[in-house]
Amino acid sequence: MEIGKRIRGHRADAGMSQDDLAQRVYVSRQTISSWENDKTYPDVQSLIILSDVFGTTVDELVKGDVEVMERTIDEDAKLMNRLGYAMTGLLALALAAFAWFAFQMVVWDWPLVHAVPTIVLFFVLWGAAMAAGTWIDRIKKAHDLVTYREISAFMKGEPVDRDTEKGNRIRSMDGRVKTLRVIGGAIVFAAVGAFFGWHGAALLDSIFVS
Repeated sequence: MEIGKRIRGHRADAGMSQDDLAQRVYVSRQTISSWENDKTYPDVQSLIILSDVFGTTVDELVKGDVEVMERTIDEDAKLMNRLGYAMTGLLALALAAFAWFAFQMVVWDWPLVHAVPTIVLFFVLWGAAMAAGTWIDRIKKAHDLVTYREISAFMKGEPVDRDTEKGNRIRSMDGRVKTLRVIGGAIVFAAVGAFFGWHGAALLDSIFVS
Protein backbone atom coordinates (compact mmCIF):
# COMPACT_ATOMS: atom_id res chain seq x y z
CA MET A 1 0.00 0.00 0.00
CA GLU A 2 1.33 3.41 -1.02
CA ILE A 3 -1.48 5.76 -0.05
CA GLY A 4 -0.11 6.29 3.46
CA LYS A 5 3.26 7.38 2.05
CA ARG A 6 1.54 9.68 -0.44
CA ILE A 7 -0.55 11.37 2.26
CA ARG A 8 2.52 11.80 4.47
CA GLY A 9 4.54 13.15 1.55
CA HIS A 10 1.89 15.65 0.44
CA ARG A 11 1.40 16.79 4.04
CA ALA A 12 5.14 17.32 4.48
CA ASP A 13 5.35 19.20 1.17
CA ALA A 14 2.51 21.46 2.32
CA GLY A 15 4.27 22.10 5.64
CA MET A 16 1.31 20.84 7.66
CA SER A 17 1.30 18.90 10.91
CA GLN A 18 -1.06 15.96 11.42
CA ASP A 19 -3.26 18.24 13.54
CA ASP A 20 -3.37 20.84 10.75
CA LEU A 21 -4.40 18.25 8.17
CA ALA A 22 -6.94 16.68 10.54
CA GLN A 23 -8.72 20.03 10.90
CA ARG A 24 -8.83 20.49 7.13
CA VAL A 25 -10.23 17.00 6.51
CA TYR A 26 -12.63 16.98 9.52
CA VAL A 27 -11.09 13.95 11.22
CA SER A 28 -8.95 13.38 14.30
CA ARG A 29 -5.16 13.49 14.40
CA GLN A 30 -5.16 9.77 15.28
CA THR A 31 -7.04 9.07 12.03
CA ILE A 32 -4.41 10.92 9.99
CA SER A 33 -1.72 8.87 11.76
CA SER A 34 -3.59 5.63 10.98
CA TRP A 35 -3.86 6.59 7.30
CA GLU A 36 -0.18 7.47 7.04
CA ASN A 37 0.83 4.17 8.66
CA ASP A 38 -1.59 2.14 6.48
CA LYS A 39 -3.55 0.93 9.52
CA THR A 40 -6.80 2.20 7.99
CA TYR A 41 -7.76 3.88 4.73
CA PRO A 42 -9.69 7.08 3.99
CA ASP A 43 -13.20 6.74 2.62
CA VAL A 44 -14.35 8.36 -0.63
CA GLN A 45 -15.44 11.63 0.99
CA SER A 46 -12.12 11.98 2.82
CA LEU A 47 -10.17 11.21 -0.36
CA ILE A 48 -11.99 14.00 -2.20
CA ILE A 49 -11.18 16.48 0.58
CA LEU A 50 -7.56 15.30 0.73
CA SER A 51 -7.14 15.79 -3.01
CA ASP A 52 -8.55 19.33 -2.71
CA VAL A 53 -6.27 20.16 0.23
CA PHE A 54 -3.17 18.80 -1.54
CA GLY A 55 -4.09 20.21 -4.95
CA THR A 56 -3.94 16.79 -6.59
CA THR A 57 -6.41 14.17 -7.81
CA VAL A 58 -8.05 11.23 -6.08
CA ASP A 59 -6.58 8.94 -8.76
CA GLU A 60 -3.05 10.07 -7.89
CA LEU A 61 -3.61 9.44 -4.17
CA VAL A 62 -5.04 5.94 -4.55
CA LYS A 63 -3.03 4.77 -7.57
CA GLY A 64 -2.82 0.96 -7.35
CA ASP A 65 -4.49 0.79 -3.92
CA VAL A 66 -8.19 1.04 -4.80
CA GLU A 67 -9.11 -2.65 -4.61
CA VAL A 68 -7.38 -3.24 -1.27
CA MET A 69 -8.93 -0.09 0.24
CA GLU A 70 -12.44 -0.95 -0.94
CA ARG A 71 -12.15 -4.53 0.31
CA THR A 72 -10.85 -3.45 3.74
CA ILE A 73 -13.53 -0.80 4.25
CA ASP A 74 -16.26 -3.18 3.06
CA GLU A 75 -15.07 -5.92 5.42
CA ASP A 76 -15.00 -3.52 8.38
CA ALA A 77 -18.52 -2.29 7.57
CA LYS A 78 -19.86 -5.86 7.43
CA LEU A 79 -18.05 -6.78 10.64
CA MET A 80 -19.50 -3.74 12.37
CA ASN A 81 -23.00 -4.81 11.30
CA ARG A 82 -22.52 -8.34 12.63
CA LEU A 83 -21.07 -7.08 15.91
CA GLY A 84 -23.99 -4.69 16.32
CA TYR A 85 -26.50 -7.52 15.98
CA ALA A 86 -24.46 -9.71 18.32
CA MET A 87 -24.22 -6.97 20.95
CA THR A 88 -27.98 -6.31 20.81
CA GLY A 89 -28.79 -10.01 21.16
CA LEU A 90 -26.34 -10.52 24.02
CA LEU A 91 -27.70 -7.51 25.91
CA ALA A 92 -31.25 -8.81 25.50
CA LEU A 93 -30.20 -12.22 26.81
CA ALA A 94 -28.29 -10.61 29.70
CA LEU A 95 -31.36 -8.63 30.76
CA ALA A 96 -33.49 -11.77 30.47
CA ALA A 97 -31.00 -13.61 32.69
CA PHE A 98 -31.15 -10.83 35.28
CA ALA A 99 -34.95 -10.84 35.18
CA TRP A 100 -34.85 -14.62 35.74
CA PHE A 101 -32.45 -14.11 38.66
CA ALA A 102 -34.82 -11.54 40.18
CA PHE A 103 -37.75 -13.93 39.67
CA GLN A 104 -35.86 -16.70 41.47
CA MET A 105 -34.96 -14.45 44.39
CA VAL A 106 -38.24 -12.54 44.79
CA VAL A 107 -40.99 -14.88 43.60
CA TRP A 108 -39.52 -18.26 44.47
CA ASP A 109 -37.55 -16.90 47.44
CA TRP A 110 -34.50 -18.99 46.57
CA PRO A 111 -31.35 -18.74 48.71
CA LEU A 112 -28.72 -16.68 46.90
CA VAL A 113 -26.43 -19.70 46.51
CA HIS A 114 -29.08 -21.47 44.38
CA ALA A 115 -29.35 -18.49 42.03
CA VAL A 116 -25.58 -18.10 41.55
CA PRO A 117 -25.54 -19.91 38.15
CA THR A 118 -28.11 -17.45 36.81
CA ILE A 119 -26.22 -14.37 37.94
CA VAL A 120 -22.99 -15.88 36.57
CA LEU A 121 -24.77 -16.35 33.23
CA PHE A 122 -25.83 -12.69 33.37
CA PHE A 123 -22.25 -11.50 33.85
CA VAL A 124 -20.95 -13.79 31.08
CA LEU A 125 -23.54 -12.44 28.63
CA TRP A 126 -22.97 -8.86 29.77
CA GLY A 127 -19.20 -9.26 29.41
CA ALA A 128 -19.57 -10.71 25.91
CA ALA A 129 -21.82 -7.78 24.93
CA MET A 130 -19.25 -5.29 26.26
CA ALA A 131 -16.50 -7.11 24.33
CA ALA A 132 -18.53 -6.75 21.13
CA GLY A 133 -19.09 -3.08 21.98
CA THR A 134 -15.34 -2.57 22.48
CA TRP A 135 -14.64 -4.16 19.10
CA ILE A 136 -17.21 -1.85 17.48
CA ASP A 137 -15.60 1.13 19.20
CA ARG A 138 -12.21 0.18 17.75
CA ILE A 139 -13.68 0.12 14.25
CA LYS A 140 -15.35 3.48 14.89
CA LYS A 141 -12.06 4.99 16.03
CA ALA A 142 -10.16 3.47 13.11
CA HIS A 143 -12.55 5.10 10.63
CA ASP A 144 -13.18 8.22 12.73
CA LEU A 145 -16.93 7.70 13.18
CA VAL A 146 -18.46 9.70 16.03
CA THR A 147 -22.16 10.27 15.24
CA TYR A 148 -24.99 7.85 14.52
CA ARG A 149 -25.37 9.33 11.03
CA GLU A 150 -21.69 8.72 10.26
CA ILE A 151 -21.86 5.15 11.57
CA SER A 152 -25.05 4.44 9.61
CA ALA A 153 -23.57 5.80 6.36
CA PHE A 154 -20.38 3.78 6.86
CA MET A 155 -22.26 0.51 7.43
CA LYS A 156 -24.37 1.14 4.30
CA GLY A 157 -21.27 1.83 2.21
CA GLU A 158 -22.31 5.45 1.65
CA PRO A 159 -20.05 8.57 1.78
CA VAL A 160 -19.48 9.74 5.37
CA ASP A 161 -20.12 13.44 6.01
CA ARG A 162 -17.91 14.40 8.96
CA ASP A 163 -18.34 18.17 8.55
CA THR A 164 -21.38 18.53 10.81
CA GLU A 165 -21.90 20.63 13.92
CA LYS A 166 -22.46 17.59 16.13
CA GLY A 167 -19.51 15.69 14.67
CA ASN A 168 -17.15 18.63 15.10
CA ARG A 169 -18.35 19.14 18.68
CA ILE A 170 -17.73 15.51 19.63
CA ARG A 171 -14.31 15.45 17.94
CA SER A 172 -13.24 18.52 19.90
CA MET A 173 -14.38 16.94 23.16
CA ASP A 174 -11.76 15.94 25.75
CA GLY A 175 -10.93 12.21 25.68
CA ARG A 176 -11.70 11.81 29.39
CA VAL A 177 -15.18 13.26 28.87
CA LYS A 178 -15.82 10.75 26.07
CA THR A 179 -14.72 7.89 28.33
CA LEU A 180 -16.96 9.07 31.16
CA ARG A 181 -19.91 9.27 28.76
CA VAL A 182 -19.39 5.67 27.64
CA ILE A 183 -19.04 4.40 31.22
CA GLY A 184 -22.04 6.44 32.33
CA GLY A 185 -24.16 5.05 29.50
CA ALA A 186 -23.25 1.47 30.41
CA ILE A 187 -24.09 2.09 34.09
CA VAL A 188 -27.43 3.70 33.24
CA PHE A 189 -28.34 0.82 30.90
CA ALA A 190 -27.47 -1.73 33.57
CA ALA A 191 -29.38 0.21 36.24
CA VAL A 192 -32.51 0.46 34.07
CA GLY A 193 -32.37 -3.25 33.30
CA ALA A 194 -31.91 -4.10 36.98
CA PHE A 195 -34.79 -1.80 37.98
CA PHE A 196 -37.29 -3.34 35.58
CA GLY A 197 -36.09 -6.88 36.24
CA TRP A 198 -36.29 -6.60 40.03
CA HIS A 199 -39.55 -4.65 40.18
CA GLY A 200 -41.12 -6.86 37.54
CA ALA A 201 -40.33 -9.87 39.71
CA ALA A 202 -41.73 -8.06 42.74
CA LEU A 203 -44.95 -7.37 40.85
CA LEU A 204 -45.28 -11.03 39.91
CA ASP A 205 -44.61 -11.98 43.52
CA SER A 206 -47.40 -9.70 44.75
CA ILE A 207 -49.79 -11.19 42.18
CA PHE A 208 -48.98 -14.78 43.13
CA VAL A 209 -49.07 -14.06 46.86
CA SER A 210 -52.42 -12.31 46.65
